[in-house]
Order: sequence, then C-alpha cells, then structure tokens
Amino acid sequence: MLKCSVKHGRECYGESELPMFFEISRLLNSSVDIKDVLYPILELMSQYIYAKRSIISILNRDLSTIFIEDGYGLTASAKAKGIYKIGEGITGMVVKTGCSVTIPDISQERRFLNKTGFDLNKNKSTSFICVPIKLEEEAMGTIGIYRLKSDKFSTTQDVETLSIVGSMIAQAVKLRQDQLEEIERLKQENEKLNQELKGPQRPFKIIGHSGKMEEVYKLVSTVAPTNATVLIRGENGVGKELVAEAIHNASSRSKMPFIKVNCSALPENLIESELFGHEKGSFTGAANQRKGRFELADLGTIFLDEIGDLPMLIQVKLLRVLQQREFDRVGGIETIKTDVRIIAATNRNLEELIKQNLFREDLYYRLNVFPIFIPSLRERKTDIPTLADHFIEKFNKANNANIKRISSSAIDLLMIYSWPGNIRELENCIERACILCTNGVISSDILPPTLQTAESSHTELKGTLQNVLEGVEKQMLIDTLTSTRGNLVKAAEIMGITERIIGLRIKRYDINVKMYKNIRNQIDEDV
Repeated sequence: MLKCSVKHGRECYGESELPMFFEISRLLNSSVDIKDVLYPILELMSQYIYAKRSIISILNRDLSTIFIEDGYGLTASAKAKGIYKIGEGITGMVVKTGCSVTIPDISQERRFLNKTGFDLNKNKSTSFICVPIKLEEEAMGTIGIYRLKSDKFSTTQDVETLSIVGSMIAQAVKLRQDQLEEIERLKQENEKLNQELKGPQRPFKIIGHSGKMEEVYKLVSTVAPTNATVLIRGENGVGKELVAEAIHNASSRSKMPFIKVNCSALPENLIESELFGHEKGSFTGAANQRKGRFELADLGTIFLDEIGDLPMLIQVKLLRVLQQREFDRVGGIETIKTDVRIIAATNRNLEELIKQNLFREDLYYRLNVFPIFIPSLRERKTDIPTLADHFIEKFNKANNANIKRISSSAIDLLMIYSWPGNIRELENCIERACILCTNGVISSDILPPTLQTAESSHTELKGTLQNVLEGVEKQMLIDTLTSTRGNLVKAAEIMGITERIIGLRIKRYDINVKMYKNIRNQIDEDV
C-alpha cells in the first residue's frame, strides 16, 4: 500500500508515482512491441524518481544468459557489455533468487561487477537498487536504478516502485523474452544450415569437392583442434602428407614446427638416431651431439610417413614416446620429455602385418586413435577435371607457359583410366602433356600411351564379338608357332591347351604348320 510522505518536494507519494504509473500504462497500451516503449518508460521513471540511470535486463533461458535490453543514461557500448550469467553479479543474483537487492554504495560492494563501466570515482556514494521482473513467480529479467545516496529517498519505497513498474511491464517483457529466444534459435539454425550447405571447409592445398573428400575434410576439421594421435591410411600418391599438414595448420600448434619423417627412406641403422638423436661418441661417426626429429618437433607436430616400414626395435621406442612422452638419445643417459603431436601414415595393411608379427599390436592401437582413410583417385573421379585444371595452372606458372584448357576427349581419357599411381601419376601426366602441348589446348593424342584407347588411337577392333575373338585366337596361334618353329607340343604347352585342341584350331584357321618349321632353314640359308 502506498504511504503519504514528504518526498521530492511533494506532499504525498501518490502525487509523484501515480501519474508515472498512469503514463507507463498509457505507453504500454500505445504499442504492441515493448521494444518501442522501453526507453520512454525508463526515461519517465528516472525523471520521476530522480535516478541517474535506469536499466531493464532480460533473461535468455536457452543461453542461460541475461542481456541488457535497454537503459536510460547508458551508452550503446556500455549496454553491449552488460551480459551476465545466472547468479553472476547483482543482476544475475536477482534473477537466480527472485529477490530484490539494494546496494547502498556500489564502490564498496565486491558483488557489483560494474560491467557497464560506471565511473565509480566520479559517482561516489551511488546506490544501486535491482528488483526482479516476475510473472507467475518466474524471474524473466530485472529492472534497476542508480542514484546518488541521500536521506531524501527511501530505498524501501524505491523497491516498491520498481516492483510495481516490473509487474506492469512483466507480460510485455515475457513476450519480448520469447521473441528474443526465438530469434536466437532461428539464428543458430540458420548458421547450422549455412554450414551444412557450405560443407566442411576445404583445407588449403587439398583439391577436390567429391563426397568422399568432403568426409575427409569433416574429419580433419574435427580432429585438428585436439591433440589426438592420427593415423592416415591410403594408397601411395593420394596426398596423405597434405592431410597431415592440414591437421597441423588447423591446430593450436600451427605456429610450432611441423617435422616430416619418411620411415622407409631412412636406413635401419640410422633411423633411431634420426628420430631420437644421439650423444657425441655414441657410435662411429658421431662427432657431435645431435638432436633427433622428436626433439626438433617439441610443442609442434611430427609426421611419420610409411609407419608400416618401421623396424620392430624402433617400434618399441616409439611406443614409449606415445605412452610416456619421453625418450633417450642414442648413447645418452638423460631422459628427455617431449610435448609433440604424432600423425602417422601408411599405405600398408597394418592388420596383416600384425598377424605376420611384423608390426606391434600395442603400437597399432596407440597410433589408431583417430584413423582417416584417404580415397584413391579412382574412387573420386569427379575431382579429376578440377585436379587437371589445378596442375595446368601450376605448370603454367612454373614454365611460363600459356596452356588454356584440356579438351573434352582428353578429359574422357583421364576419367576412364584407373590411376594406380593416384594423384601423383595424374600430376606427372599433366606435366608431360603441358610440355608436349604446342597450341594451348591439351588434346588426347599427347597423353601418355598408357591412357590411350583403341578408339583414340584409331586401332579399335571392328566387327562382331565372334569375329574379333577368332582374329585374336588365330594371331596367338601364329605368334606361338613362330616362336616354337612349328613345334606343336611346345606351342600347346605355352598356350595352356592340349595338342588335340591346337590341332583342331590349326585346321579351323587353315594354318600351314610346315611354313613355320622351315623358318629356321630359311634363316640359315640367308645367313
């Protein structure tokens, strides 16, 4: 109940607050959206009760975060800083407890976080009164005021006034709360859909947009921010090193060393020294102390390519690094600690090597924390035109050439070839074609012979299948009889058929065997 008092130069409380409540009610009725009338309400309230600042905050339940929705005497930058978690600071505490809080002097209160940057030195003895905005006993925000501390004002009446204003605007604040939460949900859903439409970000240097490569990109972006050990598997020439580099570049270690080691290229008697280093005099030729690759890669990433070729003795030492993050130099007595991320790669069947006792099972499980399989080029043929264009551009720059494009017939040949050497073979193929090209267009006739088809070389076999097969069979008989000097026993053995069958075929194709028996005599006579 409102009480009469001498306040603000007026004889009765009602003379000051009731007109304010009436005006707030009129403002609320004049607009559907509370966002349009919040500032006028705060300005009106501040003028009536002599507040330096007045603020309304709204809770976003989905984010468990409280934002300043509007404020009188508050700059836009200060408003943007006013973000609180539930229970954080005075505002967060009021939302959490549902009870009002009065701070007589904010400069003396540790719970007052001053996120909006209120000048405490300039505004000494400033009080802060904050009350919850509640609907059905649920706190959905706060309303608060700052004012200079004075005996003229009653904090009890301030709390009562703010509570009345809070209850008046509660329904409108609830609608605004629902609206803000829905906007946030739509924003997040829109960002998610955009990400799905864009797909995973393609790592730098890796070319291809096929479905299988998109899956690889997704795995790279997932594991890169972690420190997990990665095992990259795939055939030779698929780009395992590029994937390893992409993981390193997208990690928190990107500014630290990325050390590459090809385990199959190092001699077995030197690989331990290469990986772990050696002390001076530890073996013949060790004239100085030498740091190994693991020591050089500290705080960064080490890429162990062809891990399946690692000798068993070194596998034991590598297992120690993976388990305990420590190693010893060759000939050393000091244990060296290392903080290095390990990425391994192989084109070999490690599971089969384990069965043959050529690869340690415990090391396999330590390496296979996060496997990534890189598809072969024949599994991602839709990327071939893109890769071809990329290599043409690369060799144009390297050779100062001007190859404009690759013909559709040449593309057809690239698409039907199996590419056992994968991307490395394709790159070599395009480089050769760029060198041979004289008119700015790579055509099918300058591609390597291994890519040529009967049609492209105008040597296709024509006629029915039966005719073609008979022609091939007759030619095989003639070639074999020539090489055996007409010896039917040897010819049948070479062709994998019986003498009876070869006799029937000779009769069928009307082949003169005597002619081949006399070849030797003819040669001797010529000599």
